[in-house]
Amino acid sequence: MASGAQIELWHAEKVATQATVQDAPNGIRYSAFGEIRISDADLERLVGAVPAGMAPALRQRAYYFVPLAIADTGENLVAPAYTVELGDRAVCHRNAAFGSMEAVFISTRLVEDRFGLAFEFFINVAHNFVEAAGVPDSFSTLAWSQAEAQVRGETSQDAWEARRRAQEPHTGANTSSASLPGGSIDERARMSFFESSFSDALAVYMLSLAVDFDYNDLREREYPLLAAPALAERLRHVASLFPANPGYEFQVLYRRKG
Repeated sequence: MASGAQIELWHAEKVATQATVQDAPNGIRYSAFGEIRISDADLERLVGAVPAGMAPALRQRAYYFVPLAIADTGENLVAPAYTVELGDRAVCHRNAAFGSMEAVFISTRLVEDRFGLAFEFFINVAHNFVEAAGVPDSFSTLAWSQAEAQVRGETSQDAWEARRRAQEPHTGANTSSASLPGGSIDERARMSFFESSFSDALAVYMLSLAVDFDYNDLREREYPLLAAPALAERLRHVASLFPANPGYEFQVLYRRKG
């Protein structure tokens, strides 16, 4: 295996210039570069899980699947192959802008399985979509009704913290009258909660289209996961906004005890 010193790092702009960008049938733009260890069929299946209804908001984005996006320099650099040394210098993804095009370089060799790569891709797509298109009022209403009902848990650390801040008794310019007893709502935190929870729901929805997985696989120690029925309600709402593409199916299956 080549050492890190023997592998020439590429500038992200050079990768973007030389790698062929494809337009998937759903309208998502993507490319593969270097020794990514993913078959073309698996990559097509992964990209194809993004609902076509989301694609117009992502037309100025292109997703580059690369072995490693290097994180420890001031430049956007890409490694065309993997070594342990370069892996220690890499990050899950890097963003770069080339004119009007936003490029997202996703490291494929930092994750051990298809599940990990899929979730890294979909969480990037979800955040990019929310940045471009915002959060539908209908989802915000649903998520806030669950928060007001004190439904257990959340879908990520960011959503958990934003929800907590929004519901803490708060005084100041950035507040409104609240239905919570004895306090007001921190509107900035509430908007952050809507954005985080919607991004999470989009990512989990797309993940469910591409990969069979157990919801508990998303568990992190710092916060409790959102109660499964509440997540299912959010996912069904997302599915109604962005129906699955042909060849993909959305299902929520509950494990029965005994």
